[in-house]
Amino acid sequence: MKIPLSWLRDYVDLDESIEELTSILDDLGLVVEGVEMVGEGLEDVIVARVDEIRAIDGADRVRLVIVDAGEGPLEIVCGAMNFAVGNHVPLAPVGAVLPGGFEIALRKMRGVTSNGMLCSARELRLSEDHEGLYILDDVIEPVVGRPLLEALGMTRDVVFDISIEGNRPDAWSIRGVARDLATRLGREVHSAVLATPDEGATSATYASAGIEDPDLCGRLTVSVLRDVVVRPSPAHLARRLTMAGMRPISNVVDASNLVMLELGQPTHPYDAAHVAQRTLRARRARNGETLTTLDDVERALAQPGRGLGDTGEDCVIVDGEDRVLGLAGIMGGAASEISASTTDVLLEAAYFDPMSIARSSKRHALRSEASNRFERGVDPELALVAVGRFVALLRESNPEVRWMAEPLDVAGNVPVPPTVRLRESDLQRALGVDLTSEDVHRTLEGLMFRVSGEGPWTVTAPSARLDVRSGAAGRADIIEEIARLYGYSRLPRRTPTWPEPGALSDRQRIRRRLRDTVVDLGVHESWTPTLGSDADFDLLSPGSARVRVTNPLASEESVLRSSMLVGLVRAWGKNAERGLGDVVLGEIGNVFTHPEVATMPRHTRGGAAGAVSLALPEENERLTVVLGRDNDDARTGVAMWAALATRLGINDVVVRSSDGAAFGLHPTRTAQLVERGTNRLVGYVGEVDPRLFGALTTMAPRRLGVLDVDLDVLFELTLDAELDQFVSVPGRYPVAIVDLAFVVSQAVHAIDLAEVLMAAADVVEDVTLFDVYRGASLPAGTRSLAYNVRFSSSEKTLSESDIGAAREALIEAARALDAELRS
Repeated sequence: MKIPLSWLRDYVDLDESIEELTSILDDLGLVVEGVEMVGEGLEDVIVARVDEIRAIDGADRVRLVIVDAGEGPLEIVCGAMNFAVGNHVPLAPVGAVLPGGFEIALRKMRGVTSNGMLCSARELRLSEDHEGLYILDDVIEPVVGRPLLEALGMTRDVVFDISIEGNRPDAWSIRGVARDLATRLGREVHSAVLATPDEGATSATYASAGIEDPDLCGRLTVSVLRDVVVRPSPAHLARRLTMAGMRPISNVVDASNLVMLELGQPTHPYDAAHVAQRTLRARRARNGETLTTLDDVERALAQPGRGLGDTGEDCVIVDGEDRVLGLAGIMGGAASEISASTTDVLLEAAYFDPMSIARSSKRHALRSEASNRFERGVDPELALVAVGRFVALLRESNPEVRWMAEPLDVAGNVPVPPTVRLRESDLQRALGVDLTSEDVHRTLEGLMFRVSGEGPWTVTAPSARLDVRSGAAGRADIIEEIARLYGYSRLPRRTPTWPEPGALSDRQRIRRRLRDTVVDLGVHESWTPTLGSDADFDLLSPGSARVRVTNPLASEESVLRSSMLVGLVRAWGKNAERGLGDVVLGEIGNVFTHPEVATMPRHTRGGAAGAVSLALPEENERLTVVLGRDNDDARTGVAMWAALATRLGINDVVVRSSDGAAFGLHPTRTAQLVERGTNRLVGYVGEVDPRLFGALTTMAPRRLGVLDVDLDVLFELTLDAELDQFVSVPGRYPVAIVDLAFVVSQAVHAIDLAEVLMAAADVVEDVTLFDVYRGASLPAGTRSLAYNVRFSSSEKTLSESDIGAAREALIEAARALDAELRS
């Protein structure tokens, strides 16, 4: 934000040097990015009148211009084409030094001597206009030979280019910056000159206003201005706008921009002749509505955005016939803009919901000075003050303008400033200094906070400080304001101490163990892109809802991945094409699930009042391994999981065959990893779907093993295993081993039968599956499962009868699953 020093001095007395002011602003958190010296190098520039324009033989881009600067005719060679005889333009005579150190010398071009230079506004650093010469007739009543600085009513000035943080809505104005300086320096903030409504007919007799959606528009004021004459702004106001980085347009538009820059309240003037029934209302845009904005772009309204939580809500201003006139808080429409024929103006000054303005501005890719302020939070109480300042500025060029009495003022939902209790101990603990009650009152009251008490204090934020929160967070916000105005450089420096040294969290520690383990098992740790395309993820789940990036750099990088399998298979394929396919690739990373697909908590923004419920995507950390060596398949994946579980001490996860495949996995060669007892899903083991393999690689069809594990669940299981590390040592009595084979339905999981056998007798130590048989000798729809069963006792050597009884108990228990001992 560009802030002229002369404008700041309208609000606070400043006699400090430029260096001192720069240092103070930096210390206040208003970082000065640059300082521009305005008017420097213009001392020798004078006003000249164009008396004659001639062509130069052999030159089609430059002309000979005869000018009068008060001492007779001068010949100047000039390349600009935007002027005519009789125009007054700036002349830099020979010997003048322009801004930037450019010295004007006598020059000969095309055989013609040029006795100086006619200047554009940018060459004089008066604006960015470089389309041609600076035509002075448009801005002043020029006098030939008069110094340009005197003609423009200019004095040398300084412009600070300040970076304003997003959490300082109050600082997006000249007055806000001046208030910070005045509070730091202990000086008074001067008031601006405000107009008051004229007596007589009220605004309601001429116009009307309304709010249909009070959650989007918290306040709408409409002021009626009659007898308006549109003309150029006075030179000093136009110059002030130019120094602040905006282009002067007309006295009405310029007054609106000046008020926005000065007070932080955007306003918008409408030509009343083009507003049906002279009515302004705020409402939600409806699907199918369009608006051609002042930049001549037709915009479709009420279109859902690509970001989560953006439902496509636009707040619009409409007239009495429900025709859309403007995109509220962002930009007006071309149909009702101010023109030279405007005589009556409806001036809108309002408060709009910051979040809705931010979303609309982003969705329409339309940023404006107004939207910058509204999306950060404009003071809801400022509207009519801003109108008073607008009228006062307009009357400098249009003294006959009338402001009708009793401006229309419609209320919606506005935020209530929080009240926070602040204790002396809060300040001491946070800042390390003892501040007096007088210091607290002076600092906070200087920033317009209401303060009562002498410690502890009850502090109420001003309506302009929508960034201040309630409760403990609000207390921190207020302490930050006190620290900022007190001066961070004055706070004592201390080295923080901790009661114990830092260490890895449980999750970090287990993740490190996991990474070391998979590397030990021969996995090459890989990185694949987090962003992909719809085409990538249609290979896994065509048409499913996905988490999208609102403004991607490229369409092929617009979707957050829901699986790492696509990236790893593609990476394996690239390696295989180069003869390096005998490799195992693995990645630990996050995947994202759209809230329409995932069951997940919702996030509430904005507190209890006016809260907006947002469904956020689910973010899940996973380990995915693609086994691409020769002979790798689903069995290799099972073996890798067994090794991994052993190293992590996990015993309660079993491999269970799955009826359906997970996304991207083989439909019949895939199994689930589930926790015994709870059936909680831990991951998948299997092979890559041949269709996915064919789509992502150019290699001949083959099998790729896959292991995919949910680390959120795995970390919990590992922690549980660490808490229960005691394993009983086998006793001194011998072990008996028996092999049992059962004929069982194909639908029965081998692990389920093993669990039944484990629980059948107290002397069963272990049950291990060692053979699966299918053949014509078995009934249709069945298979044979052979288990190795270990019997032992900690109290005695098992006798033949003990072993026989246990064996019969196992056979009987198996019948619960319709399993019969195979003869």
